[in-house]
Amino acid sequence: MEMEIPSSYRYIGRTYSDGGDSSGAFSDCNSDRSGEFPSDGSPISSSYSSGGGGLQRLLVACSADYSDEVVRGLISDLESPSAPVESQRRAAMELRLLAKHNPENRLRMAAAGAVGPLVALLYHSDLQLQEHGVTAILNISLCDENKTLIAAAGAIRPLVHALRTGTPVARENAACALLRLAQLDDIRAAIGRSGAIPPLVTLLETGGPRGKKDAATALFALLASRDNKIRAVKAGIVRPLLDLMADPESGMVDKAAYVLHAVVEVPEGRAAAVEEYGIPVLVEMVETGTARQKEIAVRSLLEICRESAAYRKMVAHEGAIPPLVALSQSASKKAKEKAEALIELLRQRRTAGNSHH
Repeated sequence: MEMEIPSSYRYIGRTYSDGGDSSGAFSDCNSDRSGEFPSDGSPISSSYSSGGGGLQRLLVACSADYSDEVVRGLISDLESPSAPVESQRRAAMELRLLAKHNPENRLRMAAAGAVGPLVALLYHSDLQLQEHGVTAILNISLCDENKTLIAAAGAIRPLVHALRTGTPVARENAACALLRLAQLDDIRAAIGRSGAIPPLVTLLETGGPRGKKDAATALFALLASRDNKIRAVKAGIVRPLLDLMADPESGMVDKAAYVLHAVVEVPEGRAAAVEEYGIPVLVEMVETGTARQKEIAVRSLLEICRESAAYRKMVAHEGAIPPLVALSQSASKKAKEKAEALIELLRQRRTAGNSHH
């Protein structure tokens, strides 16, 4: 079943997936979705009240013809030790907008040397400046060719810092930028080592609807690495995932179920899922979920049951067999096979007596 994904959550029509089963449950981040234009009273509107024509210049930046000269000027505004914060904010905002819609601009900005100075903004004490820096890096990262360059510019730890300390928009966009980088196999482990997983779990727990989605999508990409699965369990990922899975109003049931499946592929994840009362949540999903939810729940239960007689007993006691039998009679071929394999495992338990734990 195709899950409804808001159009704003698609990235140029592509979805990010782990080889098919989850396609549609996750989509890649698109360019920033925050309001660019200052409203009266916002921290950035004051930047435009003086210095005549600044706002006009900003509004034109969206559609302006790109020029390397303009970009180099903006970069030197960012780097100038004597520049007032207002002019740095304006320069960062213009770079962010130049990278927002135009793929060619993203390549040219990276080539012109914009990435290093933007990364430096991520440690700035001015939160608005930090937010523009994060968002400009996200927008530049939407060009696949730029991802290695951004990582090589040392962006990972500063992005994790913004994820911990930034405005809500900065935190969401830092999660998205880390997702973009996590799609590179060789960078995924480095992101985990840099401490990204605990603040992503916090965002999953406490963020708004978009923050939760961005955190789940970034975590899903990072959990392709075994070490990152263990880090996520230590960071307490299982409880918020089960809460989201048990709450249809969250709009996050599918995403959370796919992330949980990645977590239960390691023994630490299986133990945490059982300890946090995950078995009833998964059995309930087999009983009442959509076709896709039933299938991913069965796959997670199979992981949990495969090596543990004690867990098999718990799953059978939870009443899993009748809904599994129903599923095996009605589901797609793949779901049917998984349901039958799980029924077989659970029935083995009865004939095998006390097999070892």
